Amino acid sequence: MNLLRDNDLIFGRLLKIEEPHLIARYNKALEAFGVRQTKLKSFEIDRTGFSPEIAKELKDDQYLDPNGVNRRFIILTPAQIELPVVHTAFSNTSQLVYEFMTANARAINAITIKDVVYGEIEEQVNQVRDIEDLLSIVQVEFKVLSAEDLLGKAAELGRLADRVKHEPDAWRDDTLLQRMVALSKETGDIRENSLVPEQVVFRHGAYWTSHFGGVYIFADRDTTTVIADPATPGFRRSRPWQVSYLAKDDPARIFRFLAETGRIQLPRASWMETSGYLAHRGEMVLLDLVRKASPDQDFSRIDPVWLQTWTHRHADMVAREGSVPFLNAAVREISQFGQLKIEEIPAPQRFLVTRANPEHPDAWLTNRLVSDLVPSDFIARYIFNKQGFYEDYENYSESWREYVVARLKTTYLRDKAALRRRLFGLD
Repeated sequence: MNLLRDNDLIFGRLLKIEEPHLIARYNKALEAFGVRQTKLKSFEIDRTGFSPEIAKELKDDQYLDPNGVNRRFIILTPAQIELPVVHTAFSNTSQLVYEFMTANARAINAITIKDVVYGEIEEQVNQVRDIEDLLSIVQVEFKVLSAEDLLGKAAELGRLADRVKHEPDAWRDDTLLQRMVALSKETGDIRENSLVPEQVVFRHGAYWTSHFGGVYIFADRDTTTVIADPATPGFRRSRPWQVSYLAKDDPARIFRFLAETGRIQLPRASWMETSGYLAHRGEMVLLDLVRKASPDQDFSRIDPVWLQTWTHRHADMVAREGSVPFLNAAVREISQFGQLKIEEIPAPQRFLVTRANPEHPDAWLTNRLVSDLVPSDFIARYIFNKQGFYEDYENYSESWREYVVARLKTTYLRDKAALRRRLFGLD
């Protein structure tokens, strides 16, 4: 993984923490969680406060996520809202923390001047044993604390202020007034600087989770759809009257579900000809064939001419695999008729010529699912499914790793927004 880290392809854009007072605050949060304090003089954190360096020090990647549910968070600074989330069991953790920080920006800004905000994203279950446990998570609640108890002190000051307003003789109580003065010295004027988060409950929505080898849950108005390994505990047994179950190795049913719910764009010239999507998919498939045939060769020599020559020399292999001839035919058909007859395409190949509907709220999650079904496209895997990409990377040869890293640097990292917009229609 060092090659990925050196090129900002893993644990990139994290926030470096090296100020002693911030490290002390972080340690207070760790202590409150019952986790051993760090001895590091500097470390990096993501949006949730997770630090790869501290995880390595503790020999525990799950130190903020011990059971894969009720994720812990540590907020040292409002700047964390701009960071990615690099370690989570749920794909929507990043969005939930973003929504929490956005909705409570005023309180977080005020508290983190003097204190650290920490707590748990409570998900109504303490352990995930089967699909029913996942389905029971319909909303989350942020349980918020602060190391110096600024939240508690602000709440107490508010209660005392209410007594002065509403109890006729409260203003004569010197002990009460002295307590208010002492609290205000720590909290400031709570009328101007709110220290109590106002919105802490958020809808869970659609997501992917790492439990049971990977489960997708899509929520629609009248039904919930689960895509998972049929061996997953509770598969086709939990709430069958309101939950639809799809095996993750059944591309025909998965495609039909995504198409019927408007989550994918069918192959049409309107978006394909401007995006270069088919050419991109063809190149990814061809490169995957090359690396499987010769995993240790020098991939730095690869260019369009080299690929064309390799294709001619290995025509039988390319024809036998079938994806490249199919995509070449798709380009011609799109050019001539403006669309493909999806019902005539074998189910596994349909995902080569479709992408998530960029207007659908689940576009990122849908593209993640599509990337699971088209693992040869390592660029899409990296963009939408980093966990899957990193698992793939572990099995790459050294020469292929070098090529993939170089390719991601020159195509994606150079201008992420432009590539996402062109290939996937996403702003």
